Amino acid sequence: MSNSNEQGNFAKGFIIGAIAGGLAGAVAALLLAPKTGAELRKEIADTSIDLYGKASDYFKEVENEVSRTMNEGKAKASVIIDNARNKAEGILHDAENVLKDARIKASQTKDNFHSKIENIRDAAKAGADAFKEELGS
Repeated sequence: MSNSNEQGNFAKGFIIGAIAGGLAGAVAALLLAPKTGAELRKEIADTSIDLYGKASDYFKEVENEVSRTMNEGKAKASVIIDNARNKAEGILHDAENVLKDARIKASQTKDNFHSKIENIRDAAKAGADAFKEELGS
């Protein structure tokens, strides 16, 4: 990006220098040429108008290029943001599924644990009842 800025600054400086140099050269040529005052003024005015038009065209091109570059940047940023949003939504969806599965497994484990405790309780009661019967006989 820095290289692009440097090239843009160089191009601007070069064009401005060329326009200023052209204007100075044109004024010098007009002043040194053997012409009447009216002809000289008309030529200076025409040259000024021409140089102004060229400078105006150049700055319009630069403005269009900047605008185009900004639009491209916005489009690229939008794509990156959309991709990031989609990935984040996918990660959240996956996390919700993992959490849901963990809840189901925890519930099943809890139910299994309670069932085994009930079996152990029933076995202990049956053992105690059998022991009482043995003692009573």
